[in-house]
Amino acid sequence: MNEPSSPPTTGRGARVTRGLGGAARATGRAGRYTMRQARRAAEAQGAGESGLSRLIQMHFFNTAGDAAVAISLAGTLFFTVPSGEARGQVALFLGLTMLPFAIVAPLIGPFLDRFAHGRRWAIGATMAIRAFLCWVLAGAVVTDSPWIFPAALGVLVASKAYGVTRAAAVPRLLPRDFTLVKANGRVSMSGIVGVAVSAPIAGLASVAGPEWVLRYAFLLFVAATVAAVRLPARVDSSEGEGDLVLRGGAEGRARTGSVRIPPAVAYALRANCGPRWMSGFLIMFMAFQLRENPIGGWSVEVLTALVVGGAAAGNFLGVIAASMLKRINPSVTVSAVLVTDVAVVVFGFVLYGVLALILLGLVAGLGQALAKFSLDATIQRDVPHRVQASAFARSDTTLQLAWVIGGFIGIGMPLDPPRLGLGVATAVLVAWSVFVLVRRPSRASREVRTGN
Repeated sequence: MNEPSSPPTTGRGARVTRGLGGAARATGRAGRYTMRQARRAAEAQGAGESGLSRLIQMHFFNTAGDAAVAISLAGTLFFTVPSGEARGQVALFLGLTMLPFAIVAPLIGPFLDRFAHGRRWAIGATMAIRAFLCWVLAGAVVTDSPWIFPAALGVLVASKAYGVTRAAAVPRLLPRDFTLVKANGRVSMSGIVGVAVSAPIAGLASVAGPEWVLRYAFLLFVAATVAAVRLPARVDSSEGEGDLVLRGGAEGRARTGSVRIPPAVAYALRANCGPRWMSGFLIMFMAFQLRENPIGGWSVEVLTALVVGGAAAGNFLGVIAASMLKRINPSVTVSAVLVTDVAVVVFGFVLYGVLALILLGLVAGLGQALAKFSLDATIQRDVPHRVQASAFARSDTTLQLAWVIGGFIGIGMPLDPPRLGLGVATAVLVAWSVFVLVRRPSRASREVRTGN
């Protein structure tokens, strides 16, 4: 009696199965097509032959993993631990991370230059460390283990160390007729794509729990580790290179062919420290400020997402603007960014609210991106090719230190009244801007070329 109804059911089931199969095949074809197009874009204009495409692919996995970690910890690191306890632990571990940056970072470049395969393994180590710590975090967030904070900050430090080690690799993989600014822009664009692709996947995984997002990040960092080891051997080469000497007393210890830092590069680096300091300060200060003193009826998660989203959007706009601008005056740009950052912090201090904080994040992200591209352009223009790798490594190390110092001050700031933190940030940025602008090199000194 049930037999007549079986064929239609079976037919519908077969049609559904065929439909799902067709959708899977279409998705697979679309995914393969997207990957082919992305690979073709990464290898365009000689980037495939020079090996830059491999670094671009590695950076894609790096930023995708960082995005997954950020999404996983957004609702666990700051929102599940009492505010006072969280601030104390974060301040302690962030403070401890400053010593390795200050002592070891200036020695990394010269040390790796003297050992074969040093840079590839150093870059890979920053990935492998994050993969291991993500696996540790996946268990810690479930059991509320005290290892959450040291592991999370370990991921942060390894991410910053990656920026330093990658900076030394990019100049060695330049295709013919490529500038460093163009190469860095292409690498940065791959990072934006990595975040755009990874964030929705991490968001879906977070439905099952933050530990699954961290396991997803673990896989991404494993892939990035493999990609780092597969970078071309020329990444390890230091043939024909020297060091960028920051102080006269260091000349006796530098390699043959070393040069003094040009005045325009020193100015651009000092100017970049302002936006980078503010970025570290805002991330740490606002993470606790918005949790302790939410604005109006907005939830803490939504407020944090708005500020962070504004900063991410600003950074994206900065990358796009720097990539599209055919001509850019680096000295004018870094000066304008510094002054604009001061103005927007003053605006946030006076008109403290949701709109002001979103604008603050947007301008901070935009300014940081434009200032960094301007610094890259100055190094590419004024520093001889043989020492550009040293210049990029040292400049990135300095900027990472500025970020860490800003974050440390942000953690230590009192949360009441809410405007106090932005008032301190205003005072620091004003003082730093005056110092930087007063020491701005004259037109004659900016025209001096180190390669003479």
